[in-house]
Amino acid sequence: MPGSAMKSKIDLKLIFALIGVALIWGTTYLGIRVAVKSIPAWYVTAIRQSIASLIILLILIKQNELKWIGWLNLRRQLLLSILMVVIANGMTTVAEKTIPSGLTSLINATSPLLVFIGCVFLGIQKASLKGFIGVFIGFLGIVFIFRDGIGDLLDPDYRNGILSLVIAVSGWTIGTIYSKKHSGKPQYIFLNLFYQFIFSAVVQLGLALIFSGRADVSAWETESLFAAVYLAVFGSVLGYFCYHYALKKVSASEVSILTYFNTIIAIFLGWLILNETVNSDLIIATCLIIAGVFITNYKKKTPVKAI
Repeated sequence: MPGSAMKSKIDLKLIFALIGVALIWGTTYLGIRVAVKSIPAWYVTAIRQSIASLIILLILIKQNELKWIGWLNLRRQLLLSILMVVIANGMTTVAEKTIPSGLTSLINATSPLLVFIGCVFLGIQKASLKGFIGVFIGFLGIVFIFRDGIGDLLDPDYRNGILSLVIAVSGWTIGTIYSKKHSGKPQYIFLNLFYQFIFSAVVQLGLALIFSGRADVSAWETESLFAAVYLAVFGSVLGYFCYHYALKKVSASEVSILTYFNTIIAIFLGWLILNETVNSDLIIATCLIIAGVFITNYKKKTPVKAI
């Protein structure tokens, strides 16, 4: 039947979107770590979003879809840009200057737990005992990371990196919940992303000039530049497109489950390519966080009321 065929087609797109989020964002932690090796963090983000904006602009022009989105939608996109691109992406990039990519991905993996708590608090999702047990187990993983005390946090670079990650996770969590509550039509994803990225590129360039001063391009290594381009094409354009498309189809918590795939991929690549340490403590913490996310979200989907 035509209706059945269309449903199957839509589901196939969703599957590819979910796989895309898991694989692409799993590699971006490696890309960020390589990029910030010789390029200041805010310049990395400014380059990333500038290239991403240009790519999306060309796509929109080619498809004759570049248009004004209206003041109400513009305000929504600028808010999402601040939360999910400037704050979440930007502060994650800042953190990776001093924090290993594997640990960065692991702390970011707590976002689904916070999304669940936020959705329950706002009435988007029903509270459940299993959900809160999952949250408890997941945060035991975070406690396990710092179980040896605050010794590492006495290092200002490490402490600033962790603080940057806390800010990044908070921005991503709020943005995920807001995006689900105010979801638009899937065909406007690229148009919305264009406004998000062009705005964030300007803001992040300003932050780069404030915190890093004038760019010393001669000191930027080729591999770092290639990493920044990779982050733009895959991490921003393709990754964000898949993420926002998935949010239109399933709950915010379910999309956020993919974070634990990102974490496994990121930790593996950090160990394989960057020679980052993967010890028993990190493995146990990873298992606890992934188990917590799985328990929290593995349940029958609850329909979300229209707002």
